[in-house]
Amino acid sequence: MNTAELVKRFLAQALKGDLKTAEYPREWNGYKMKVSFGMGAPARVPWIAFTTPEITVSNGYFPVFLYYKELGVLVLSFGLSETNEFETAWPVDVTSNYETIRSLLGKELPRYGDSYVYKSYKVTNDTTPSLTDFATGKVINDPELDSDLDTILNKYQQVTSYEAYNPASTVSQGVFYLEKQLEDFIIQNWQNTDLGRKYDLIVEEGVLVSQQYRTDIGPMDILVKDKETGSYVVIELKKNQTSDDTIGQIARYMGWVEKELKDPGVKGIIIAQGYDKKLEYALKRVNGVEVYVYEIDFRLKEWKSE
Repeated sequence: MNTAELVKRFLAQALKGDLKTAEYPREWNGYKMKVSFGMGAPARVPWIAFTTPEITVSNGYFPVFLYYKELGVLVLSFGLSETNEFETAWPVDVTSNYETIRSLLGKELPRYGDSYVYKSYKVTNDTTPSLTDFATGKVINDPELDSDLDTILNKYQQVTSYEAYNPASTVSQGVFYLEKQLEDFIIQNWQNTDLGRKYDLIVEEGVLVSQQYRTDIGPMDILVKDKETGSYVVIELKKNQTSDDTIGQIARYMGWVEKELKDPGVKGIIIAQGYDKKLEYALKRVNGVEVYVYEIDFRLKEWKSE
């Protein structure tokens, strides 16, 4: 079953009011897939959602087809759970560059108005459902629909980096398990990073002291110096912790440097897998802190003997 077959089958069943989902796949291109037409009664907005194993439709963020039956509109969305707020969500490049479903449709919607629109389609039902672009009226062919879903799933993979966080996966075993080894990787490759071009690691009596820099309130992940100003820069990795914890932690260490190392010009850098709204809002009230986002790039190259 390809994307077009899945979507057209879903649309046709939604209009019939049939709530059965047992015959739909439970996985799609490595992601969990869940279909819902309603519980006990037909839903006003049936959906098809795609999630990583640690995320659910009631607690997380995920690509989702949402069918607004009364409006005859299908939206491929950067979806957000309406039940529970997950710790992280779609990054700022999504929330800033894509409009919400409520903004697109301009109506009091029954559900999911705060999710973001990736693509939207007008649904025409003659003998079988067909799709046209919501804005232009252009007919959407099967390869285009396949491409739309593949693109948003690829974006989701970049955001969640599920494979890199799963210690059982071949990707994490073949590269490095980020939460435990990202700090070492940054230090070992310092001169090849954007950070290394702007900041110097600290060496005392021939010993590198930047990593896990000791203080009486706990060790900092990394402490470096600005090449131009000579001021200290506290670097904290947002690992398995909340945005609020990370902000509090880096503010505490910056305060320590300002007092104990006599540096009122101290800055902070947070290194995170994604830039979520909690970080965005917190940084509006915390001066002198930047965010760097890391990306995973896993390549295979054939080995050939000389």
